[in-house]
Amino acid sequence: QVQLVESGGGLVQAGGSLRLSCAASGRTFSNYAMGWFRQAPGKEREFVAAISWSGAATYYANSVKGRFTISRDNAKNTVYLQMNSLKPEDTAVYYCAAPTRPMVVVTKPCPTCYWGQGTQVTVSS
Repeated sequence: QVQLVESGGGLVQAGGSLRLSCAASGRTFSNYAMGWFRQAPGKEREFVAAISWSGAATYYANSVKGRFTISRDNAKNTVYLQMNSLKPEDTAVYYCAAPTRPMVVVTKPCPTCYWGQGTQVTVSS
């Protein structure tokens, strides 16, 4: 069974940085793309970033492009989200997601994906 466990969230001032981690288990990690999504109170879950199975290709929402960096370490079965120049509007619960099929990149919330439990990121002004 696939499990995704996020960590690294917290409270940070505007302009600060955080690094989120998502540890995956239950299948061959390097065969699957990974993604990060977020959901703010009263809003729908939205795409943040995704990375291909090899790490060669990355994808970002316009709102985070140039500030966030997604990366992965296939030897550690972990995907990361480095968040710099954080803004109060980045406040949300951040979720790690993985598609059920290999070689597929997900840039929209997918009901059939595997999801982590989420980690809270709060950016104060």
